Amino acid sequence: MTRGLQKQQARANAEKRAAANAPPKSQLKAMVAGNQFKCPKCMLMIANYKLVVQHMEAKHPKEPVPTEESFNVA
Repeated sequence: MTRGLQKQQARANAEKRAAANAPPKSQLKAMVAGNQFKCPKCMLMIANYKLVVQHMEAKHPKEPVPTEESFNVA
């Protein structure tokens, strides 16, 4: 059994080791909150309008590409 200062040091070292071995925090919620564009066809969250255009051309070539102003309404 440890006592006094030795106990405090052991506790601090254990906390440091636990923090170092902890899995990284997920940033999915922050990413979703930062995304402002949603594909009107498949509801995929997209970061910016330029990527919306690329997505629409690649995944939905028969659908017309919506204007950037149509996303800013919401």
